Amino acid sequence: MKARRCSQSARQAAPSSAWAALLLAALLAPALAARAGSPDWLQAAARQPLPVYPSDTEAVMLLDEQVTTVSDTGEIKTRYRRAYKILRPEGRKFGTVSVYYDSETRLTYLKGWSLPAAGKEYEVKEKDAVETSPFGVALYEDTRYKVLLIPAADPGNVVGYEYEQKRRPFVLQDRWMFQDEIPVRRARFILELPQGWEFEATWLNHARQEPQAAGENRWLWEVEDIPAVEDEPAMPPWRAVAGWLAVSYFPTRPGLQAKSHGSWGDVGQWYARLTAGRRQATPEMKQKVAELTAGQATLLDKMRALAAFAQRDVRYVAIAIGIGGYQPHPAPEVFSNRYGDCKDKVTLLGAMLAEIGLQSHYVLIHTDRGQVTPDFPSMLNFNHAILAIRLPADLPAENLYAAVEHPQLGRVLFFDPTDSITPPGQLPSYLQANYGLLVTEDGGELVKLPLLKPAVNRLLRTAKLSLSSTGTLAGQVQEVRWGVPATQRRASLIDTPAPERRKVLENFLAEFLPGFNLQTVEVENLEEYDKNLIVRYQFVAQSYAKTAGDLLLLRPRVLGQKGDDLLERQKKGKERQYPVEFEAATLQSDVFEIELPSGYTVDELPPPVELDTDFVAYKSRIEVNGGVLRYQREYMVKDVRVPTERLEELKKFYRQVAADERSSVVLKRKAP
Repeated sequence: MKARRCSQSARQAAPSSAWAALLLAALLAPALAARAGSPDWLQAAARQPLPVYPSDTEAVMLLDEQVTTVSDTGEIKTRYRRAYKILRPEGRKFGTVSVYYDSETRLTYLKGWSLPAAGKEYEVKEKDAVETSPFGVALYEDTRYKVLLIPAADPGNVVGYEYEQKRRPFVLQDRWMFQDEIPVRRARFILELPQGWEFEATWLNHARQEPQAAGENRWLWEVEDIPAVEDEPAMPPWRAVAGWLAVSYFPTRPGLQAKSHGSWGDVGQWYARLTAGRRQATPEMKQKVAELTAGQATLLDKMRALAAFAQRDVRYVAIAIGIGGYQPHPAPEVFSNRYGDCKDKVTLLGAMLAEIGLQSHYVLIHTDRGQVTPDFPSMLNFNHAILAIRLPADLPAENLYAAVEHPQLGRVLFFDPTDSITPPGQLPSYLQANYGLLVTEDGGELVKLPLLKPAVNRLLRTAKLSLSSTGTLAGQVQEVRWGVPATQRRASLIDTPAPERRKVLENFLAEFLPGFNLQTVEVENLEEYDKNLIVRYQFVAQSYAKTAGDLLLLRPRVLGQKGDDLLERQKKGKERQYPVEFEAATLQSDVFEIELPSGYTVDELPPPVELDTDFVAYKSRIEVNGGVLRYQREYMVKDVRVPTERLEELKKFYRQVAADERSSVVLKRKAP
């Protein structure tokens, strides 16, 4: 269960959840394409020679050009040009153009062309586009999209489009995203600034390129033959590895300088000014705080009661109209409406916590680890807000795993009130080991949120089972989950209607047990989020152990799989390009006791296994005592990122784990 985005910075592309609706709207539009001549830039892009691409390449971006002109008033005009050559039927999607606009961004024009390999050219214009909303969870926002369907986006053909936007930005910064999911033949960024203005360019995930002078106060950056960012199992988020250029503008006019951010302190000061005075409590709010905390014995209990109110009594509704994409609504308004987005929830909770003597600070962050980089101080990096709660030094630290010591602020607890099932003290996995901007009255600083220890995110699975002489395995299993494993299972159960929750367990058992029958299911603490989640179930699995004459072959690893094949799923002939990223550090244990059938003795036992690396560890062992086989194993993820140079070590580790998981105990029938 992932926190929802609430930042305006996500507007530059249609939300993925809305893409199907946008495409459908375009497909239902009338075919109004006219036959017309294409522009010279598109023809030139279509004629350029291309390298040989892999046979599964859907399309190649022939040109990605962004020309940005900044006026002395701070208005930014940007012309975008893109051209694609379609190589496979799956590449037809690149013939659909989606362009956003809102109250601060005006779409000046939009055109598209198709250059068939044989036949006449086509032209489509803005009047042929479909206008639609993003169909997301944001009920109150002014973002709209123009969707243009370029005809004949078929293999062998070239399509291209051009549009221009004029923006009145709240911050004087830009991002040039030149790497894509397909190869890019040529990408170009041209910047023109007013006389006396300065800029700072930062390259992310790409070697630095110096600009060429392209005229007075005009600069050009160009890169060629950029490889595709191909999807790989368990890779970091896409934008955390793709190359891009960040540019900050520094004006001469004093009235615009507050929009310039050259440091994280500048960004923090801007946001502190934007949120000033928004966390004042009304008498009604104070009364609610008193009601919620009445009978709570400790300050920690009071904090938890207020946190639960913000999590579950304030409905999430994204609100992003104009500056509202960044600025929270006043706490009294959020309290009265009982709805708001992430920054609204943070604002309300901060105001209520102040009433019990706890001060707090905004923390701006991104819900994808790696999206925020220390090298580019910018509001454009963020799509989420959480809270940093200052704790008294003498407050017991029990279960406050997300607390850290800050040099100036003392003990600080990070908490996300938008995540409805992660209690205070825990931290959603996507926020761990992630950078956030801690906003203070004096400005702000970029801090790295903690990676919680493996023992905080635990899964302990124990089973008492019995095996019959015919191979039937039966018994009871108990799973106790803490932290991230508890959140994952809770989310799957809560999101499933109560009558169908049994299916969640059945789907899990079906991966490991042939012909099973799930007999009972019992769940404890499902909606008591600050407690361990406990799931108990009983099953009978026919023919679990395989017979071979006088032998029974028993796989002691009854449930669960740790031997991941993620590094075995690489496309043939292609080397892995990106690190492996785990969701969280975790410690997971299995203890299975299996009563063996009478009349059988153990003939062979798999040897114990113990593997250890800097990032993962695994050990297992089997003991037999008094007719009971005890299988015990432990799997630990110590760090969430494995660099590419260590992936062979990880692959070897998982192969050894998989071999251990396949191993069998050989039971032999005693002689009569």
